[in-house]
Amino acid sequence: MKNWSRAVRTPLGLTGFGLLALTLFTAVFAPLLWGHQATSFDTDNMLAGASAQHWFGTDNLGRDIFFRVLVATRLSIALAVSATAISVAVGIVLGSAPMLLGRWLGRPIIGLVNTVVAFPGLLLVLFFAVVFGVGAQGAVLAVGFAGAPVFARLCHTLMAGVAGRDFVAAARVSGVGSGRILIRHVLPNIAEPLMVNATIGAGGVLLSFAGLSFLGLGVQSPAYDWGRMMQDGLTGIYVHPLAALAPGAAVIIAGLAFNLSGEAVARSLGVQIDVPWRAAVTPRRRRAPAAGARTGPDTDTDLVLDVRDLRVAFPHGDAEISPVRGVTFQVHRGEAVGIVGESGSGKSLTALAVADLLEFPARVDAERLTFLGADLRDGTGHRHLLGTSLAVVFQDPMTSFNPAHRVGAQLAEAARAHQRATRAQAWQRAVDRLRAVRIPDPRRRARQYPFEFSGGMRQRAMIGMGLMGTPKLIVADEPTTALDVTVQRQVLDMLQEVRAADGVAVILISHDVSVIAEVCDRVLVMYAGRVVEDLPAGELADGARHPYTRALVAAVPDMRSDIDAPLATIPGQPVDPAHVPAGCAYAARCPLADDRCRAQDPPLRTAADRSRVACWHAGEPLPILSDLAALEVDA
Repeated sequence: MKNWSRAVRTPLGLTGFGLLALTLFTAVFAPLLWGHQATSFDTDNMLAGASAQHWFGTDNLGRDIFFRVLVATRLSIALAVSATAISVAVGIVLGSAPMLLGRWLGRPIIGLVNTVVAFPGLLLVLFFAVVFGVGAQGAVLAVGFAGAPVFARLCHTLMAGVAGRDFVAAARVSGVGSGRILIRHVLPNIAEPLMVNATIGAGGVLLSFAGLSFLGLGVQSPAYDWGRMMQDGLTGIYVHPLAALAPGAAVIIAGLAFNLSGEAVARSLGVQIDVPWRAAVTPRRRRAPAAGARTGPDTDTDLVLDVRDLRVAFPHGDAEISPVRGVTFQVHRGEAVGIVGESGSGKSLTALAVADLLEFPARVDAERLTFLGADLRDGTGHRHLLGTSLAVVFQDPMTSFNPAHRVGAQLAEAARAHQRATRAQAWQRAVDRLRAVRIPDPRRRARQYPFEFSGGMRQRAMIGMGLMGTPKLIVADEPTTALDVTVQRQVLDMLQEVRAADGVAVILISHDVSVIAEVCDRVLVMYAGRVVEDLPAGELADGARHPYTRALVAAVPDMRSDIDAPLATIPGQPVDPAHVPAGCAYAARCPLADDRCRAQDPPLRTAADRSRVACWHAGEPLPILSDLAALEVDA
């Protein structure tokens, strides 16, 4: 609202909104004030020129042209607004096709839309005018449907940007349907640019209507709009030019009013008017379960998540890159499993694949991927588990909440979607969950928007959203990033309390080795898309056997660190997923690497204590850590 008011105060805004206010005032009150003068016949003054009595002269029946132009404003504007509304409504339906119908039906629709957009607008208007027939109603439908492809492309582009936001992913994890996500989460966040473009588009629609009526395809006598008046005045334009020029000037003024107003708001909001099209966000492709793979319930009743040989691939030119390569692990009831590694190691992609949040063109394959016995590879059978048994806490709670809705309403959405709760029951449940995560005055806070929460409160509210159901697994992706240490402790304590109270399993993803060691029972260390070590958290500091794990631990200073010595670092750079070298991916940075490491990729082998490590030199002593920085690295 502040941006809109700022737009009005600019010279462009003052001009545009001033003209728009004058146009709308005339549309509302002109028929009431001057309707009689516009329809009164004066056969003694037919085709009279401009005079003090008739400012723009009279038509062939002696009717005052000036008053007729004013009265015609209502019908002209009403028809333009109606056609614009049809264009926007049909555009939203077509633009949301990939989200509502999926890839196979949605992409052809968007392809057809982009093909139609390439045709000249006037040609489309004339085509639909023939389809819907002559008259005002047919003209409204013709202009409305002809403008729909442009708005469909715009809506599709805007929706694709919003669909990738964390709060939409959070709604999907909550099990909210695509239609409800569209209405509650996507449309409110594209409303402003859509309204701006619709306002600007109304000026073009007004011109299209005038053209149809001028050609005799629009408004028919005895009704009249500006286009009809231009047609009536065309026959005597050389003798009595104002009969045609006056309604033409009205079209220009009204069109400028819409265009300048929309342009002023667009500049203040930073809205892109001519938005380029980009590919739709569509569901990812899935591979059918492998022949002979088990899909039934597990015999281990405590097993929550079973992941075997998980792979995530993305198209890369004519080939594919695999940021996640053969990840295998299990999570049991009440167990906290930490996943640690540098940026780009595949931690978050692994979690997103488990939560079914990877979109096309990502391809997720696995020998086995089950949650509570349900096969997550089928794409449909597990949807009822989202929001009830599986919760996700994202890295940035500010983007995980929809800024257009109150916090309580967003929490209540899951209860209404899964528990068939009434609005009042869902709201009470949301307040109760906010209270459970120790947010003060939860009833008042539930009515606030996300920006009114502090960072720590938003993160706790995200945990509360996950607790709206009865989760068996919480996936927390960097839940303490950008929080100060005090708030970090509160968030981690909250996860521990939830886990202890209800036996909830937790997957905690973090760069911070010390946090993982303190909170988790078991640690998965990932590098270049693989698990290179799986060990108990208590052994992370002194019992790690992989050189990469030991380097990560050494890079975290503690109370025993020598304050005069330089901080330990890991030389070199992480591996580019598009150029994974042969052999061990860590060999170029490893002080123990030899020719075998550079030629053969070590398998993930299980030791007697059930820990796992993928290294040809597991447990061998490392060089002095202070010398690692001097290690020569093959870039």
